[in-house]
Amino acid sequence: MNLPNILTMSRIVMIPVFVVVFYLPMNWSYMGCAAIFALAAVTDWLDGYLARKLDQSTPFGAFLDPVADKLMVAVALAVLIEEHAAVLLTIPATVIIGREIVISALREWMAEIGSRASVAVSYIGKIKTSAQMVAIVGLLAFPPGETLAYVALGLLYVAAVLTLWSMFLYLKAARHDLFPKKADS
Repeated sequence: MNLPNILTMSRIVMIPVFVVVFYLPMNWSYMGCAAIFALAAVTDWLDGYLARKLDQSTPFGAFLDPVADKLMVAVALAVLIEEHAAVLLTIPATVIIGREIVISALREWMAEIGSRASVAVSYIGKIKTSAQMVAIVGLLAFPPGETLAYVALGLLYVAAVLTLWSMFLYLKAARHDLFPKKADS
């Protein structure tokens, strides 16, 4: 167990805390959830940075890091869907969650056949993640109907478009393994 792995595990521990704070009947619960999610987003960046900088990458960390990220994002989007109860939020949220499931399955399958490198994280995926994190923090910080909540929702749509684009790029990179051409007999 090293510092990057501890930071990754802290994101998983933050999930139930995040949910409890979200449902507290307090005026500060929106900002509290936004702060917890922002902290999780920072630890996501920090654990990867430290693992590379300190040469502390581990198989456990490589497995757990994307799991922690996807769990935190999926839980945050799920509570936001409930809170906003609006199709305008549900559409980009389900696109983002659906893409994460597809790409996770693709990466697992590509790893099984020894071609995981062809579906490595791309630059567009990093931009998508940044837009997504900022949008979720904004949606958590500002209740439905506030002007800044609409700005955050717009950013979530940007993240959803980038999500679809990055998914297309991943599927394109894997197309030869997904749809191999049959040899002439």
